[in-house]
Amino acid sequence: MGTAGRTAASRVKWCLNWANGSTALGFAVARLGRACVASGPRGLYLAGGYRFGFPVAGAFTVGNVLVSKHDWAQLQRDDPDLITHEEQHSWQYAVCGGLPFLPLYAAALAWSWVRTGDFASRNVFERNAGLAMGGYHEHSVRSLGSAVRSVRAVRG
Repeated sequence: MGTAGRTAASRVKWCLNWANGSTALGFAVARLGRACVASGPRGLYLAGGYRFGFPVAGAFTVGNVLVSKHDWAQLQRDDPDLITHEEQHSWQYAVCGGLPFLPLYAAALAWSWVRTGDFASRNVFERNAGLAMGGYHEHSVRSLGSAVRSVRAVRG
């Protein structure tokens, strides 16, 4: 992989995400989903044509691997901010030490759902990556009483 367009910071992130195992997991996920992987900007890998329906997202990131069921060239034309949003998640993997990002992200999803009824609006990771750049719309925070009733309804 060439180093054109890579900053010192992106090289550090690239090394950290390989060392912490998250990029290797990203390649495994892409392979399992039969996605085609190509080198992208700033040490990222773009995996397009992912064939599973999980997670339910237009794109998601594992380490430095950005995965989508769509073609990345088309995504970059249609939504140039998406790659910037997903790249922020690659930084979050580096900061969280790799795979610990996954349960932390799941907890942030749950917190956001309890507080807003939406998985992204109060998810610290999605907010840090830029809600609008990721295609998310912010939902208002609901009262704790309303949130407790929603949790009780889910528990049955």
